[in-house]
Amino acid sequence: MSEKEIFELQEKIDEGLQLAEQRMLQEKALRDECVIVQNADGVIQHIPAKQVIAEHSMSL
Repeated sequence: MSEKEIFELQEKIDEGLQLAEQRMLQEKALRDECVIVQNADGVIQHIPAKQVIAEHSMSL
């Protein structure tokens, strides 16, 4: 596999992961569910999916 092919494959994988995360957040938001994340300090947090979507859209 050439470097170009590897780069293109990695881009496709990244796009697929991004799409899967977006769909997961949308499904959780529809059900008023939370997303469980760990911050940089190692603290586990439960954040409403709607909040994660709102914060992400504000950062764009």
